[in-house]
Amino acid sequence: MAKSLSAVSQTLISAYDKDTFQDEEKTISVNPVAADLATWYEKFRTAMDYRDDEVILRSTIERILKRRLLFGGDGGTIAPPLIRELIWARYFPDSTVAESIVSKVSDTINLYLTFEKLLSQKTKLNKIVINEWIIHLLSAEIEHILRPNVEEDIMSNFIFKLFKDKIDIADDTKEIKDIQAFIAVRRAYANDDLALLRFHLFKQYFGSLAWENIEKISGHFPQAFSTINNHLKYPLKDRFYNFIKDQTVPFIILDDVLRKNQGKNFALTTDSDEFDMMILRSCDARYNSVRGKVRRAILRSVIFIFFTKAIFALFVEGAFEKFLYGRILWSSITINTFMPPILMMIVGLFIQTPSRENSYRIRDKIHEVLFSDEPNLSKPLVLRKKPKKTDPLLGGLFMLFWLVTFILSFGAIIVILSKLKINPLSQAVFVFFLAIVSFISYRINRTAHMYILKDKKESFRSLAFDFFFMPFIQVGRRLTAAVAQINIILFIFDFIIETPFKGIVAFLEQWFLFLRTQREKLD
Repeated sequence: MAKSLSAVSQTLISAYDKDTFQDEEKTISVNPVAADLATWYEKFRTAMDYRDDEVILRSTIERILKRRLLFGGDGGTIAPPLIRELIWARYFPDSTVAESIVSKVSDTINLYLTFEKLLSQKTKLNKIVINEWIIHLLSAEIEHILRPNVEEDIMSNFIFKLFKDKIDIADDTKEIKDIQAFIAVRRAYANDDLALLRFHLFKQYFGSLAWENIEKISGHFPQAFSTINNHLKYPLKDRFYNFIKDQTVPFIILDDVLRKNQGKNFALTTDSDEFDMMILRSCDARYNSVRGKVRRAILRSVIFIFFTKAIFALFVEGAFEKFLYGRILWSSITINTFMPPILMMIVGLFIQTPSRENSYRIRDKIHEVLFSDEPNLSKPLVLRKKPKKTDPLLGGLFMLFWLVTFILSFGAIIVILSKLKINPLSQAVFVFFLAIVSFISYRINRTAHMYILKDKKESFRSLAFDFFFMPFIQVGRRLTAAVAQINIILFIFDFIIETPFKGIVAFLEQWFLFLRTQREKLD
């Protein structure tokens, strides 16, 4: 006998099974040779900017907007080349973007540029802060216009409904708890970055920005700005994120199954054997994609680290050694330059594919989600914004113990480098990049195991790992964020190399079009 879907699951599947009609419109086509050149550049450029796959399109839109807005213009002059650049770089297949989208993007750009002017006139917010917010909101809005991910939003809302009551903050309001659960789902399931989080919270606060409400929203924006920032800096945000992240795997697989069988999902869920087979196939497909995802992450990380490291090696270490020793010690620079990328590549050798048992556990979780009126997916999480007071002596002991781990971890590396007769500056640079490598390796390891349903039991191996490597990972996390903000190589690429390069690509496309026109005249 077939199991019955719960009421909330019926709503989910009805939303996935809705027909989506696309009118046949004239589409934008680009020259394949120009597209090949732009694609090659884009792959190299995105590799230098360490980001998750899910946010690369939005960050690319942001980059193009910044470059084009730097030279002025409005929606009419920015939208057509922006969309063309995205098609060149193959973010969208050729002839799949309707020409009518251009006017919609153009109007959106003008809307947000007007919004920026109103904010500058009506509020006391710093203009740099306003500009950052406008670029974030605008790039996210354009991404949603060009690639609306309705299914992702449907599943995110479904997860939110399932888990918002599984979390409680003993000393804060239900409203705050629900907002933090919403943010955690967007971070953990949809992989939203800061810009997308701001965009979704802005829409939750005001609804969609439009010409009809732009005056009203600009007047109330300072309050929203403060509220949203407080939500994004909430002290328990990472506890929410980790709790939701541990639950997302079954929903990722369920999303795959529902997308593949759009329009037939109600029938599929009544056939238990067929449904289970689709789940296991989707698990296998995801497992097979992990290696490619990890390889791309490693490649991006190696390029990000190598080029950042090259600046230090040539302009800092080289200058220091030339001044101190009268010559450049190429041996230490070579070790410092090539060791971090080599360590990153070694990480790729330890990737393991999840077992079939993991797939069965995912299947069971999906059944629990769909067919149970009150799914038992995890134990409730109870948090306190202000933790209970601990024994000052015990707290001091823990802090001392944590300090010892830092000294032992970093001290051991410094001792080894001293034995190799590496100068103090090169040692500092090595430790600096080792911390970054440790953090990025940790993230890549999480990517490699992203589809494994984790057991909460602590092992001696995990405790030993936390003891020796967590100091490097924590320092690396902060350094990676800082380096990404000030990476001069990215500035050179974005504003000195990319502008003329894209101009050349545009010229070549027009030249090829001219040649084709001349050939047609001969025919």
